[in-house]
Amino acid sequence: MEEEDVNVVIGFAVGIVITAITITAMLLVRKRAPAGSYFSDGDRASGVFGVLATGFSVLLGFIIVIAFQSYDESRAGAEMEAEIVLQQVQTAQFLPADTAEDLTGQLVCYARSVIGPQWDALERGQLSESINPWGGQMYLTIKAAHPQSTAEQSAYDRWMDQTGERERARVDRIHAAQGLVPLPLWIALFTIFVVILVYMLFFADPDEGAVTQSMLMGSVTLIITTLLALLVFFNNPHGPGLGQLRPTAMERTARQIDAELDFAGLDLTPPCDSNGIAH
Repeated sequence: MEEEDVNVVIGFAVGIVITAITITAMLLVRKRAPAGSYFSDGDRASGVFGVLATGFSVLLGFIIVIAFQSYDESRAGAEMEAEIVLQQVQTAQFLPADTAEDLTGQLVCYARSVIGPQWDALERGQLSESINPWGGQMYLTIKAAHPQSTAEQSAYDRWMDQTGERERARVDRIHAAQGLVPLPLWIALFTIFVVILVYMLFFADPDEGAVTQSMLMGSVTLIITTLLALLVFFNNPHGPGLGQLRPTAMERTARQIDAELDFAGLDLTPPCDSNGIAH
């Protein structure tokens, strides 16, 4: 079984286990509960529960929307970064020959490092404060360039613009690596979750059937657990799990660079290994 399948199974199993625990608790409380539940005024109790559930759902829904936007920005940033790397390979060919060769090789290594160790660090949440070493190498290379012709000067200006765009796209790609939801908010969400579940136990009623009581508790638990699991997913968008972000766009760019260089008849030996690590 692949790792993404394992993650899905684990998430599903956790939801089922929590639901089973809460249903069991409801059925145990039901045995000693008074007829009609512990509340003497069911309508008032339902109104209070409505306030609890509505407040929690609005808060959780709002956080999920923000987390999804962060996830989507990371995905779009990865796509944009890969696209700009490919464009910069083309731009580099209009620079002086020695500069063009160095920059092209460094761009290949940049792409390889994003796919390899840089993405691994991103999944561990350890990339936000570091830079791509090949980005630094390209800065030194372009700084030493001396464009002469109009075409070379135009390519130089275009390269600088694309570098800024690539760096902004990289920031978008990695900004969610540390997680969006702070610990105090997680504590608040789980505290409210527990309060709702305990409140539900006071609706235990021996006059109602066990199936009805199980459905009452199980549906609430399963829905909230599913939403919290969805928030956990969006809060950790990079990884091998199902639906999580992978370096697919940069892998595609790396293949396209190889194809373009082969088509142009350029025999290039990048200054790095297949993982983007310098020789």
